[in-house]
Amino acid sequence: MPGIVIVGAQWGDEGKGKITDLLAEHGDAVVRFQGGNNAGHTIVRGEEEWKLHLIPSGILYPGKRCVIGNGVVIDPKVLIEELDALRARRVDVSGLRISANAHLIMPYHLLLDSAGEAKLGSLQIGTTRRGIGPCYADKAARLGIRVQDLLDEKILKKKIVAAMEPKRLSLRPFEKDPTLDLHTMTEEYLTYGHRLEQHIADTARLMWELLDEDKKVIFEGAQGAMLDIDHGTYPFVTSSNPLSGAACVGTGVGPKDIDEVWGISKAYTTRVGAGPFPSELHEEMGETIRRRGGEFGTTTGRPRRTGWLDLVALRYAARLNTLTALVLTKLDVLSGLDRIQVCTSYRGAEGAEFEDFPYHQTVLHHTTAQLTELRGWSEDLGECRTLSDLPDGAREYLQFIEEHIGAPVTLIGVGPGRDQVVWTDAGRASMIGPGAGASAAA
Repeated sequence: MPGIVIVGAQWGDEGKGKITDLLAEHGDAVVRFQGGNNAGHTIVRGEEEWKLHLIPSGILYPGKRCVIGNGVVIDPKVLIEELDALRARRVDVSGLRISANAHLIMPYHLLLDSAGEAKLGSLQIGTTRRGIGPCYADKAARLGIRVQDLLDEKILKKKIVAAMEPKRLSLRPFEKDPTLDLHTMTEEYLTYGHRLEQHIADTARLMWELLDEDKKVIFEGAQGAMLDIDHGTYPFVTSSNPLSGAACVGTGVGPKDIDEVWGISKAYTTRVGAGPFPSELHEEMGETIRRRGGEFGTTTGRPRRTGWLDLVALRYAARLNTLTALVLTKLDVLSGLDRIQVCTSYRGAEGAEFEDFPYHQTVLHHTTAQLTELRGWSEDLGECRTLSDLPDGAREYLQFIEEHIGAPVTLIGVGPGRDQVVWTDAGRASMIGPGAGASAAA
């Protein structure tokens, strides 16, 4: 059975939580492989809405194995609050397992993150100020504190002292902050360890066992390809690798354990924070899409920047991830538009045209989107469940995207509800098995 990676194919916020939740119904385990609580995945079931930040999106299935991999950075306070909130809503969280090798966000990471952004002033990157970047920096500097350290008081205290020593000058403005007291910090994090101990495990071995038993494992990414620290719009990126290749490093499995890579994209483009955005809409249409799509951050509440679908960036993401399938969410947001624009190339400041994503940031920052106009549709898509239910304009839009991206569209979102999706034959056959598409169409 396949290992399936779910990644964002834009700048994040594509609707990965809903898609992972749908696919998890037919899977045996869901494992998160990077990022931290700077991610926010929203799931709607009936009248209820769930906002998850660290816990994998498969948690709403009783007994489903959900894993936080070693590539994730964890704020234990946030994780415990999320667990308590789920328990309060009678969600079974006994299937959660946390990698002992995952790194922990500490109080000084939060302070340094906020201070660092404030110092940048108008050059701010637009981080969520959740301590994610400083935590990954400590990991790379081999000063990180890991989940397993919560279970050993002596090691924990020693590692906190070692991690804070080179930060002494940076932390001087916060020297009276009670959260930085060594004793207070140690006791607080030991308490977190007692709360989480039942969930801590050798999660790499767990992944191997599941895959060896032909179980279907879904690898859940956070953020999106264009925020990748190596291949995204640096420096306006996240601190990890939200690409399919990171699913291996962030969980401990090998490349041959990955069979499929599903990229999630909105039917338009959004971005949170600073950074280049060639297809951005600044006028009334941008506000219309923001309002219709409810484009406000799950984690921060910040309004998202909106624009037409950027096929140059999407092709780039498809290649970076070797997408085997594309999921298009929020197609319903475009209903009622007579004409729809799509970015098919960029034009540089000196008039050069780029069909491929520019590698040089100076070039990228001065590009403008070259748009192709397609006909729209007036019909409400909320009740569509098959491709034949979609109006001609919507089907033409999907076909246009497929031709430019080179990956088949397997699933289309037509509303916020869990059931408001259109599966294609290829999508159903991949997740449920041969013949599923024919029965669904019937």
